[in-house]
Amino acid sequence: MAKSIEKDPVDIVHQNAIHVETIMKELRHQKLHTEFNINPYKKLHILTDKPNSNITYKKEEEDPAFVQAIHMARLKPTKKYSHPQTEAQEIGWLSSPLIVSDRSDRRLNFPRQNSEITKYMDAAWRLKEQTQNLG
Repeated sequence: MAKSIEKDPVDIVHQNAIHVETIMKELRHQKLHTEFNINPYKKLHILTDKPNSNITYKKEEEDPAFVQAIHMARLKPTKKYSHPQTEAQEIGWLSSPLIVSDRSDRRLNFPRQNSEITKYMDAAWRLKEQTQNLG
């Protein structure tokens, strides 16, 4: 069997020195944040009071910077940024058509055309849906 190794007795002075060093390190890197606000990118659900409540609230001033941040967060990405921020945004960034759509131009416009067979099948599908909905 392996020999049992005896540990030195606990030295309280060394443990206290390690504890003091840990606290000093934490205090050195600690930042105190005193300015808080609501995240404008998270949905805010506002609940109304009970209808028979007699509590009246005073009207408070709106913070213009906060209102501006809320409005900026709700804009479309194309209005917020001048260029796409991700690869996925590049796909639909320029959504305006490249050429003006002309319905009278037969080269680019292919309207749906019905023949006797397609008219018959449309009527058959409608009849089938009506009978299924009734039964």
